[in-house]
Amino acid sequence: MSLREILFALADLWMIAVGFVYGVKFIRNYRNYLLGIEWIVVATSGTNFLIYGLLKAGHDSPMYAFAYFLDAFSRSIGITLILVLGLMRVTHRYKPSVTIDVGAFALAGVVGFALSTYADEFGTPGKIFYIVANVLTTLFLIYFSKRLWDIGERRHAVWAAVATACAFVIAAIYDFVTLPGDDAEHTIFYTFALSTWGLQMFVYYRAYRAFDVHNKRVDADQAADGRPVTA
Repeated sequence: MSLREILFALADLWMIAVGFVYGVKFIRNYRNYLLGIEWIVVATSGTNFLIYGLLKAGHDSPMYAFAYFLDAFSRSIGITLILVLGLMRVTHRYKPSVTIDVGAFALAGVVGFALSTYADEFGTPGKIFYIVANVLTTLFLIYFSKRLWDIGERRHAVWAAVATACAFVIAAIYDFVTLPGDDAEHTIFYTFALSTWGLQMFVYYRAYRAFDVHNKRVDADQAADGRPVTA
């Protein structure tokens, strides 16, 4: 195994570990099924991608089709709409119903299937859709970082901003730029991408936890002062 392949595997293992560990923590500690399940979906995608890479399976492999679907699932709705709705739990005290949770993942499944199955038919407009979805999500994540800064969680705010900026660059070049010296499987690009996606999940979980602690502290102060607790 070459150094390039080792770095790719390490980046993928990092993303897999973060996705599964913090996905379970989101569900167990916060009952946030949107973020928890999405983190697990990303980790599952990484696991499939790792096995696919190690086996050097071809593009006709079912693992390739599954990887393509999970990639479209997360890039279209998962790490966009679902991420925003999940983070709104701490930024806006938003608690989606079971119907919203199920509907969001159903939408991600339908859109992911369409974009992966009919990628050639969608062509450039499909690729632009991914970028537009990422830009809109990035705007919310900038707001999320600012809110962290405003409540005094400046270290988390900086890290959230860094992770968001890195992810924006990855999304912007994903379908349009080939890195110099990269191979046909885009090993160098995916090494950077997997590292970035793992960083995102790690940073956003810790930022979410800090925001949740802040919210509980505010609620406790309001209760102590006899004021209505924020809904």
